[in-house]
Amino acid sequence: MPRILITGANSFIGTNFRRFSQFKEIDEISLIDNDPQKINFNRYDVILHLAALVHQTGKIPVYEYFKVNRDLCLEVAENAKKAGVRQFVFLSTAKVYGRFISGSAPWTEDSPCQPDDAYGQSKYEAEQKLKQLETPDFIISIIRTPVVYGNGVKANMLNLIKLVDTCKILPFRKTENRRCYTYTGNLIAFIDAIIGGKVSGVFIAMDKDPVSTTCLINYIAKALDRKLILFKLPDILIFLGRKIFPKYFDRLYGSVELDNKRTKKILNFDPYFTTEEGITKMIDVWQKDKEK
Repeated sequence: MPRILITGANSFIGTNFRRFSQFKEIDEISLIDNDPQKINFNRYDVILHLAALVHQTGKIPVYEYFKVNRDLCLEVAENAKKAGVRQFVFLSTAKVYGRFISGSAPWTEDSPCQPDDAYGQSKYEAEQKLKQLETPDFIISIIRTPVVYGNGVKANMLNLIKLVDTCKILPFRKTENRRCYTYTGNLIAFIDAIIGGKVSGVFIAMDKDPVSTTCLINYIAKALDRKLILFKLPDILIFLGRKIFPKYFDRLYGSVELDNKRTKKILNFDPYFTTEEGITKMIDVWQKDKEK
């Protein structure tokens, strides 16, 4: 069994990985409290690098994204390599591709990357520099994901759950968008397959099929046992909303499609859970936590 070190303590994905991974020799360490130069990496076979700055509020200076997501990542990787670690698994993001244009072909592992914000750019630059460190004795595995959800989720997905839980009437009838998501149960299984197979390269981890916002809302409502009245916003309001509040409206009405056939072929793996099953499992835990 490989000995795994998670860099980035108490993270959403790290917590799920420690709980659900098939591997059991797992430690984690905070990079806020520990200098990478002083970490004893030689005890480990694999580094799962999760430490990242992800909040895109506009209040964080651009240089901070590159300091954390690129420079700190490389410092960890360089020291891990010197210590004899055999595999470095880097959790990247679909944001490295940039903005998805509805109607375009789905992004694949080989699609050109044109990140359009500091988060995506810093992750992409980290990917490129990590590849330069790779040798036969130091495998680099890069995992790109769309939005990840599951036990302990926060941010946009949590806000959507709360919205469905409190509002009976919502403007999401017959949305025709297609968005990919990644349930943590599927993501952890992808990571396990990559570590277990000791495979290098760029991978896309996601649920099997894209869903529309209408489907997602209905999955959440069903799991919450809520009856909703959905109506459709006029196209002109959606158009104006995208002009005035592009990030918010793109998340709700825009598409983000990926195709990970190559990843699944290389790993000989298919996701265990559908998005509906993932949503149901996540909300079951969320409701139990609310009752405590």
